[in-house]
Amino acid sequence: MGLPVPNSQNSRPSDDLLDQVDVPATVVCARCGSVDCPGCELDETLSGVIAFVAWERREAPFFRRLWTTARATTRDPDSFFEALPDGPITPALSFALTSEILAASAMIFALLPVVALVSPLWARELVQDSASRALAVRALVVGIPILASMLVMAHAAHGLALDVGARRSGARGDRTRALRFGLYATGWDLVLGPLGALIVALTEGVSSAIALGRQGMKLPGVSARAFLRGAYHLYGNAADASMRVAYLTAAIFSVLVALAVLVFLIALAFA
Repeated sequence: MGLPVPNSQNSRPSDDLLDQVDVPATVVCARCGSVDCPGCELDETLSGVIAFVAWERREAPFFRRLWTTARATTRDPDSFFEALPDGPITPALSFALTSEILAASAMIFALLPVVALVSPLWARELVQDSASRALAVRALVVGIPILASMLVMAHAAHGLALDVGARRSGARGDRTRALRFGLYATGWDLVLGPLGALIVALTEGVSSAIALGRQGMKLPGVSARAFLRGAYHLYGNAADASMRVAYLTAAIFSVLVALAVLVFLIALAFA
């Protein structure tokens, strides 16, 4: 009488044991695939993974959170703004103010040589006269936060205008989320400004900085469409109608901010 031949189930009892144990899957970022991603996950409305904004992950270093978030608003505007979750206004506002203060400072300091060329007598007086230098410093200390605040308000108005347009198109309003869109959109100004362009050129190459600059004009439209899809489920003509309201509002505020910058530079040159 021959011995029974063990079948495949009896030959590997460890397989049966493993089959009975629930092993949790490794949680990785849905966008970059990293286990320790600082916060670029997609929205739960899109993939079942809860979205986090890197800026709101307090365990990460300050400047890493700032740059990761700002870079995501320009590198991946589609996925970032479509997946932008609802949440508190305070962290979005702090991000916006920080981004615009840095962007405004870089912009003003980049324009100072141009102003000096236009008004060489002012530049000479600034170098030679301590009182003029002190006045210029005071103007910068006061003017930069004012300029940054105006830029933040312009972005916030753009976001709220999207909400108004979406309501007119029949969508359910979401004013808080729209305001967060506008505030996080200030990341464009940081990355596309002189400081951001320099950082991108040093870390990613000059070609990457040039490519970002070229797509800068498309960012508001691409981002707004993505946000309207994710937050209001608006597509096509309905999204276009909402964006027209936002464009008008943004254009008005942009003109006001440009005039404010011009007045500030003129006042600084002839102070």
